[in-house]
Amino acid sequence: MDEFHQILQRAAVIPVVTLDRAEHALPLARTLLDAGLDVLELTLRTPAALEALALIAEALPGVTVGVGTVLDPRQLQAARVAGARFAVSPGLDPRLIHAARSFDIPLLPGVMTPSEAMQARALGCDLLKLFPADVAGGIAWLRAVAPVLPALAFCPTGGVDAANCAAYLAEPNVLCVGGSWVAPRRLIAAADWAAIGRLAAQAATRRMSR
Repeated sequence: MDEFHQILQRAAVIPVVTLDRAEHALPLARTLLDAGLDVLELTLRTPAALEALALIAEALPGVTVGVGTVLDPRQLQAARVAGARFAVSPGLDPRLIHAARSFDIPLLPGVMTPSEAMQARALGCDLLKLFPADVAGGIAWLRAVAPVLPALAFCPTGGVDAANCAAYLAEPNVLCVGGSWVAPRRLIAAADWAAIGRLAAQAATRRMSR
């Protein structure tokens, strides 16, 4: 298992964060870090995302910050320049896989079917994002593919929450999970760091129990 896999396995729960204002980046990241979560994914869904990414990467080297919702190589390159340590895509695109290698940044491509997982494996990817996990079949899907694709590990995202994350993490082919419940957009908008800190601390217990 390479260093990136070890980081994600140790993290267990990866907060998936959408920021509307870059000024929220540092207080949010510090809140998560203080609660015991040092890996997070910032989605490229708002104009503030890259600025927020750069702020965290520069000010908090102890945080492994990645970028999500990456749809094309141009976005991937911009995120790498801004300081992203890893990237996540909602789907499987060979262009992104090749670009990630050229930019020297780990990529989690998204899959939803065994065929996509097999294609990703053929392209050299053994850690995949299962998305949307609940729609794909969730834990039942993971158990079904485990015997036929034993070399693959997954990060389920989409429908994963505080109530079911422990069940996901108990599956042998799950390396980590991702979810927005740790830092909901409404709490970020309200700058309610205390509430986010409580949610993050609860999520961090999943890390310690692995």
